[in-house]
Amino acid sequence: MGRAYQNRKESMAKTAGAKTKIYSKFGRELYVCAKAGGVDPAGNLALRGLLERAKKAQVPAHVIDKALDKAKGGGGEDFAPARYEGFGPGGCMVIVDCLTDNPNRTFNDVRQCFTKTKAKIGIQGAVSHMFDHTTILAFTHEDEDAVLEALLAADVDVTDVESEDGKITVFTPPGDYFKAKQALIDAFGEVDFDVDEIQFLPKGNTAISGDDVALFEKFLDMLNELDDVQNIYHDAEF
Repeated sequence: MGRAYQNRKESMAKTAGAKTKIYSKFGRELYVCAKAGGVDPAGNLALRGLLERAKKAQVPAHVIDKALDKAKGGGGEDFAPARYEGFGPGGCMVIVDCLTDNPNRTFNDVRQCFTKTKAKIGIQGAVSHMFDHTTILAFTHEDEDAVLEALLAADVDVTDVESEDGKITVFTPPGDYFKAKQALIDAFGEVDFDVDEIQFLPKGNTAISGDDVALFEKFLDMLNELDDVQNIYHDAEF
């Protein structure tokens, strides 16, 4: 699993960098996370991780403050998660995660991205079985054994631990996200996580070439233009 993550890092970074409305996407996710679990990062580890990612992405403080203030008010929109799956250009497998206050609108918008790039949206579960849904926590540390020991002592179900160039990457099931993160913080103090996410990692890759590459780039750009789209996962390999 770890190798699959390493192979996808560059592509995922490119996808994230293509988001033209990254601030609004972070703002929406912060609002939903704070509204669900509270605005205090000390008691809401998901919010704490999200705030760290937002700051690393250079999201302005006023965007963060606005989202948290909105969550404090208790009103506002009711966003719900929505997930769409299908086959992108060249037959690659794609998962699109959204936060929406209008599921019908979001489905139609996402479907248009598929149909306009010779892709095909599928039913729920169409491709997700070909991905591993996993927590990924990566941070600077030298002692892989100490990290593993801290996780096991906290009864974390560790899928994999990798050590490379002074970086430790931990993989656990999504249900152990909070337990794993807290165990690392308890063992090593304030940890600056380079990666602090729950992602879908492909179990394999689908090679695309020729005209499909340009079509796939267009497909990603169209999806990233949608305010409701939060994350895109795929197994395409150029």
